[in-house]
Amino acid sequence: MTDVSPVDRPPSGISPTEPSPGAPGDGRASGAAAAASAAPVASERLPAKETWRALYQHFRPHRGVVALGALLTLIGSASGLAQPLAAGALVNRLGGDEPIVGILLLLTGLVVVGAAIEAMGAYVLERTAESVVLAARRTLIGRLLRLRLPEVERTQPGDLMSRITSDTTLLRAVTTQSVVSAASGVLTFLATIVLMGLMDPVLLGVTLGVIVLIGGAVALLMPKIAQATQRSQEAVGTISTALERAFGAFRTLKASGAEQREAAAVEAAAQEAWRHGVRSAKWQSVAGTSVALAVQVSFLAVLGIGGARVASGTISVATLVTYLLFLFYLIDPVSRMVDAATQYQKGSAAIARIVQAERLETEEIGEPGTAGEPDRAAAGAMSVVFDDVTFRYRDDLPYVHHGVSFEVPGAGMTAFVGPSGAGKTTVFGLVERFYEATGGRILVDGKDVGDWPLADLRAAIGYVEQDAPVLAGTLRENLVFAAPDADDAAIHDVLVRARLDTMVERLPDGLDTVVGHRGSKLSGGERQRVAIARALLRKPRLLLLDEATSQLDAVNELALRDVVAEVSREVTVLVVAHRLSTVTLADRIVVMDAGRVRAVGTHADLVADDPLYGELAATQFLATSA
Repeated sequence: MTDVSPVDRPPSGISPTEPSPGAPGDGRASGAAAAASAAPVASERLPAKETWRALYQHFRPHRGVVALGALLTLIGSASGLAQPLAAGALVNRLGGDEPIVGILLLLTGLVVVGAAIEAMGAYVLERTAESVVLAARRTLIGRLLRLRLPEVERTQPGDLMSRITSDTTLLRAVTTQSVVSAASGVLTFLATIVLMGLMDPVLLGVTLGVIVLIGGAVALLMPKIAQATQRSQEAVGTISTALERAFGAFRTLKASGAEQREAAAVEAAAQEAWRHGVRSAKWQSVAGTSVALAVQVSFLAVLGIGGARVASGTISVATLVTYLLFLFYLIDPVSRMVDAATQYQKGSAAIARIVQAERLETEEIGEPGTAGEPDRAAAGAMSVVFDDVTFRYRDDLPYVHHGVSFEVPGAGMTAFVGPSGAGKTTVFGLVERFYEATGGRILVDGKDVGDWPLADLRAAIGYVEQDAPVLAGTLRENLVFAAPDADDAAIHDVLVRARLDTMVERLPDGLDTVVGHRGSKLSGGERQRVAIARALLRKPRLLLLDEATSQLDAVNELALRDVVAEVSREVTVLVVAHRLSTVTLADRIVVMDAGRVRAVGTHADLVADDPLYGELAATQFLATSA
């Protein structure tokens, strides 16, 4: 039996370990609804000033390299600007029957050199863009793995993962290509306009009139692109959440025959992402086509008016040809500016989601002993005192603890028993500082738990959770997860104590055997023993065991009970258990009910004096146990 309830554990929808409504086979909600049951990280649009500030933070470390890429791009563009002038000179020479070989060679050289320089600039920018993504992912990974537990419980893991994957990918274009495209596009556009104006101001006026008219229409499309992109990214987060949910309970999914329903839920999220992605693509296509349309309409207008001016002798044919070449050359800088605006709209949605994730509250962990405190993990057993502690998971939820008080003086075993929802598991969460008490005091080793550096506090504690999580990887990696420097002798010792040595001998690759996703290749009892061995390998001063033997058979439970009794001679051991056979030999038993401590004593004393404990013992045939 496990201790999961709406009172003793975080409420449904915010706990990563609690089954959510609509789980496979539940029949009450679809996978998509269940995936959305936890509130996602807020992803509303940021104000433009804040977006640019966040954008610059990602851009700033690479500004020198980006400037180099921009310079190369501008040089390539400048070589392109010379091509229409060379073409005009070629037309004049053709009319005057002059040699054209030199002009042709110059044109060829300009084309080749311009292409080569632009290719170099493109490579520099692409490489820098990848560096921007890498830096953003490093920052997010480091921050999200340090989130406070309540923050994680308020969000969906899949949504957080999408911030690191798909959102940072969108960041790639806007921080380099968009910035450089906008800068080079504007400069090239202005240079081209100046040259066109010097050639014929009248034709320039016609050109700008058409471009401004169509450009205004394109500007109206940009918010639509941003909105569609943001909705698409949110749907991608829902896909990740739905998949994480399905694979996290894969056996339950198959046993419940829920494959089609869960597939439909994921497909629904994928369809939503497709719908918004198509909408974004539609507006981008309209924006991109508008550039060509502006140039083509300008071309027709210039051709008509320019032809009339050639006929009247106001300008020469060479001037008209050169102007038309400049007009076609204008497609590139205008396309760059439109593309930069489009990428900015898409990137601003991603930046908003990244910034919101970066604002989530984190823990300052550090390394043991680095905050002015000695490394206390090597000292003796720790005392634990709860003094009138109150606690609730959120301000809008009822209290879990209503003035909990008890004292654990040091080495020995203290057990916490009581009905589901009594607040037993919450005691461990408060000791580990996964949560902060609402009121009262918690003292660990005589010191307020809030004054402990987190790294020092947790380095002194071994914690075995209710569901005894085993991580994907090898058995050895799981055992040394909390003690990476443990040697083979220490590993062998905990294997024997946790009764895992015979199991390891049967495994094909021994300690290097892969245990599967969440330890799927191990039985429930084996996972619990791995979790216990992992905690013991850390050599803690305080050992927290939350239903640590609930899935063990009677023989292994008895053996591990003896191991825990042996450990408790030198270490403070706190045990939460529903199976009272685990705790009958405890030095003290704390009976909890409805968030309060109702009695403290030994098994024999409580059987005689406390009706609730006596009832629990009687139902498990332990009322007469010594």
